[in-house]
Amino acid sequence: MLIKNIEHKIRLALVIAVGSFIASIVVVFIVSFFAYKQVSNARENIYILDNSVPILAKQTNMQLNRPAEYKASVDLFHSIFFSLTPDDKYIDYQMKRAMYLIDESGALQYNNLKEKGYFTSILSSSSVLTLQTDSIKLDMVNKKFIFYGKQIIERRSSTVTRSLITTGGLKDIPRSDNNSHGVLITNWKTLENKDLTNVQKNQF
Repeated sequence: MLIKNIEHKIRLALVIAVGSFIASIVVVFIVSFFAYKQVSNARENIYILDNSVPILAKQTNMQLNRPAEYKASVDLFHSIFFSLTPDDKYIDYQMKRAMYLIDESGALQYNNLKEKGYFTSILSSSSVLTLQTDSIKLDMVNKKFIFYGKQIIERRSSTVTRSLITTGGLKDIPRSDNNSHGVLITNWKTLENKDLTNVQKNQF
């Protein structure tokens, strides 16, 4: 009888020990989960000092705003690359700005245009180029875009309107002063760039 009581107590103690161990693991997991959640929420909060008084400000979730930033970056790049004036220093300045927003595919297109005398013709004809963005379609799953726009070329003798359709990929990179959206355009290609209208100006 004594032996049975001892075995029963040992068995009971073992059950209690195992139960306590499992319960402690469950508690650790629950605490870790809520701690992680709390830290994640804290990262979305920033504090601004107003006369040494901290004021809580809510930070926007980056992923929720990412599509808008993709479109803004694509629009900015095309505006910089295709809006030019007959000023060689300004053209060089714009191209340097644009190269911060794109991979080597941008430099490749720039060099091709330069070899074909595209920028020289802008200077010689005193052309002013502006770009109008029609729309930007995003494929968030594959991180790709299609840009639709019109390029207006004002020359002394005429005004030419060209359709512009390009495509490329989107890559997330660290933000910087030269790339505030943290977006790099990749594998950039021109799908269409043809004249839509060519209106002659009156010559006096």
